[in-house]
Amino acid sequence: MNRTITLAAALCAASALSAPAFAQAPAPMSAQDLVTLGRLGAVAVSPDGKVAAATVTTTDPASYKRTSRLQLVPLGKHAAQAPLWEGVSDPAYGPDGTLYLLASAGPGAKAADGATTQVWAIASNGRDARQVTNFKADVAGFKLSPDGKRLLVWGDVARDCPTLGCDTDGNTALPGPGTGRHYRDGSGFVRHWDAWETPGNYSRGFVVALGADGKAGTTAIAIDGPRGTLTGDTPSKPSGGGEELSWTADSKGVWFAARQADRNEPLSTNLDVWHAPLDGSGPHNITADNAATDTLPTASPDGKYLAYAAMARPGYEADRQVLMLLDLATGKKRALTQNWDRSVASITWTPDAKALIVTANDVLDNPAFRVTLDGKVTRLALSPDPKREGHIGTVVPLKDGRIVFTRDSIAGPSELYVAAPGKRGVRLTDVATTALAARAPVVTQRFSFAGAGGDTVWGQITKPAGAAGKLPAILYVHGGPQGSFNDGWSNRWNPRVVASQGYAVVSIDFHGSTGYGQAFTDAINQDWGGKPLEDLQKGFAAAARLDAQVDTANSCAMGASYGGYMMNWIAGKWPDAFKCLVQHDGVFDARAMAYETEELWFDEWEHGGKPYHEAPEAYEKWNPVNHVAAWKTPMLVITSEKDFRIPYTQGLAAYAALQRKGVPSELLVFPDENHWVLKPKNSLQWHNTVFDWLGRWLKK
Repeated sequence: MNRTITLAAALCAASALSAPAFAQAPAPMSAQDLVTLGRLGAVAVSPDGKVAAATVTTTDPASYKRTSRLQLVPLGKHAAQAPLWEGVSDPAYGPDGTLYLLASAGPGAKAADGATTQVWAIASNGRDARQVTNFKADVAGFKLSPDGKRLLVWGDVARDCPTLGCDTDGNTALPGPGTGRHYRDGSGFVRHWDAWETPGNYSRGFVVALGADGKAGTTAIAIDGPRGTLTGDTPSKPSGGGEELSWTADSKGVWFAARQADRNEPLSTNLDVWHAPLDGSGPHNITADNAATDTLPTASPDGKYLAYAAMARPGYEADRQVLMLLDLATGKKRALTQNWDRSVASITWTPDAKALIVTANDVLDNPAFRVTLDGKVTRLALSPDPKREGHIGTVVPLKDGRIVFTRDSIAGPSELYVAAPGKRGVRLTDVATTALAARAPVVTQRFSFAGAGGDTVWGQITKPAGAAGKLPAILYVHGGPQGSFNDGWSNRWNPRVVASQGYAVVSIDFHGSTGYGQAFTDAINQDWGGKPLEDLQKGFAAAARLDAQVDTANSCAMGASYGGYMMNWIAGKWPDAFKCLVQHDGVFDARAMAYETEELWFDEWEHGGKPYHEAPEAYEKWNPVNHVAAWKTPMLVITSEKDFRIPYTQGLAAYAALQRKGVPSELLVFPDENHWVLKPKNSLQWHNTVFDWLGRWLKK
């Protein structure tokens, strides 16, 4: 049964069963809807361009168990397809049309206890599934060689292991006889994102040959070479993926991004692009001349070029990513987008190798752009909505000129589209569109105003469509701090579901936001509480002038990460503005944060490039703890015990300050979440708690 269609029908049926005989307005979107809506995952397109394989994740509305299913989608028309396989991810086609994917059991089978995730294959007709790999360790990801004869796999394994999994795997931080973790001088990261480090183990890539029977051979070639050549993670941690690895066009080597893992790694953004031939000689670094980030290696189909993205400034994660082109015959490098003030987020070659398709944040959209080999950049109009592109992703150019892509927006989550040459996209899937159509719509209006220094700053107002009278206002503050609440869907901080509770949600892309040029992004550096706060104050007032329904006199503010920091800063520097605050994973004490966070380079860059003990004044200038005396706004504090980016002790300290001052406050702590709240029941609890808190202060 098609679970996506079932979900849509269930939502529609629920509305019908509760409706009287006369017409009734649709119910607003709820947190339950957000948690249980279908979610489009990875997408792959067959070599003949006739079908796309996609994974769709559904969530049981009672148990909240999530299941990922494989579906085949014809690229010629909108047609619902029955799921073929449960518990799968990462579909990819071989040149002969064979579909490969990751799974821990075959179609219709339940994974045995202790089963590992391996590569499986299924024929183009959707039948005859077979297991391709049988490694000791889990396969975290894979890529087929262009000739279909080899398989690149990667996963966590010991550095001295000759293949993906061996008896030497283990955690040397646990020497026993007790349970204590023991990290020695020079070990680099002790913990990263949400996990304690396992010394000696890294995410490593291996190449194996595929036999005549379609199964992987037992001899593996490690792309990081002999021990001592390179020690590091590929893909990079915590958030790198398959976009950081690419086959050479002739299938004789692999390009990949990695950073040396040593005592300096917590201070380094020096990701490099490496080339690993398959002769066992080990990789060589092709970007050693750049001490900043080099990533997204993408080989041209004709074998002439390697495209990749490069930053210029070491130690800065939000520097502009310039599209680079390496001529493989001459070794010369060219910056194709040096004169284009946008940051490349993804790279794909057109099949004829005459141009590249990239995506980049641009004002409030995330469109696709065509970049020719002479550096000409053209924005593509792919969205079916002529007024806004929304968020374009997973771009796959086809040989006949069509482009397959995903699109999401504030209005709805990601769906699959195809666009004919020069035409706008046509939707092919119904992962969540029909389901959301059964809920009351919202409207989003973009606006701009003169912010700090007279610069143009953009924002958005999202509110229930057709609402009457004044609406309590919510000021949404994004994280990053170099980020954006652009016109895209979020499963965590979702403007639509908040607005559906009867609020006008106002988001401001303050100084420091992305999509407005690198100078605007850089403007937040060493100015966390300066220009951004001024932008938020001016933008909130501008929203109220533009739309009389935005009731800033009856309002709350909320934000996470940097947005959480801003809640703590607002509490001390703008204490009379709001009836309540929601502070999620925000910095409370900059001094403690400087030594508690794991990626030290981030915090040091934002405060002038020096550690706290060398420049305490830079940290104390914008430190919320210094202004607790002025705190009086009721605050809900949310934090998670596995958040190692902004450790949960920051949230506990903020709550303690509120309690000691007698300010109305609540604390929500998740023991099993990281910097994000991802688990279905936890997400539901998060939203219910936040909505109760907002309603307590804003609704009579």
